[in-house]
Amino acid sequence: MTLAPLDSAPPRRRAHWPAGERPREKLLERGPAALSDAELLALLLGTGMRGASAVELARELLATHGGLRGLLSADRQRCLASPGLGPARVALMQSALELARRHYAAALRAGSALGSPADTRRFLTAQLRDRPYEVFCCLHLDNRHRLIAFEELFRGTIDGASVHPREVLRQALAHNAAAVILAHNHPSGVPEPSQADELITHRLRDALALVDIRVLDHLIVAGPESVSLAERGLL
Repeated sequence: MTLAPLDSAPPRRRAHWPAGERPREKLLERGPAALSDAELLALLLGTGMRGASAVELARELLATHGGLRGLLSADRQRCLASPGLGPARVALMQSALELARRHYAAALRAGSALGSPADTRRFLTAQLRDRPYEVFCCLHLDNRHRLIAFEELFRGTIDGASVHPREVLRQALAHNAAAVILAHNHPSGVPEPSQADELITHRLRDALALVDIRVLDHLIVAGPESVSLAERGLL
């Protein structure tokens, strides 16, 4: 489908959409889980383009970018080059993504105990899954495994980030942490730990042990998947 520029003609009014393509009414009647990715995206877009409803525009954008994750994680210039997307709509999509991240972050506020490994994994996956570059983070915990702080310590490129044990140790001491959970992402989409991942985990574990700070886990996030080094017996 070839779509005309957004300002070439007025969008189709929602009242003229087919009954099955009115996502707002469908959401209010059946709940957001009943909507497809295209329908949810159409609600953000609000209007379509010449000859295409918002739902049709959403389908075209999802097809062009390889799905919802590809669209929301695409860089700004690639988004702006897509028919139907201007600065306002790109900003709206980025805002929606950031709201989702903050929604999950709210479950792990300072002072709250980590309820389960699954809660921690969901939080870290939401924070790291769509980063186009590698990020190394740390959850600082007290002696009852309550969250003190979540910090992004190092940022790298698409295939690596330099991790400095001295800085990790300094931050853990500054927060008076009794334990930490380490995490980083693999933008490649493959969560399997490398030899370098195992090596830095052991170096950090040994360095932190000298000041009685435990490393509870090191999670590697790649898209919706994650791998726990503790569960693999690598800690």
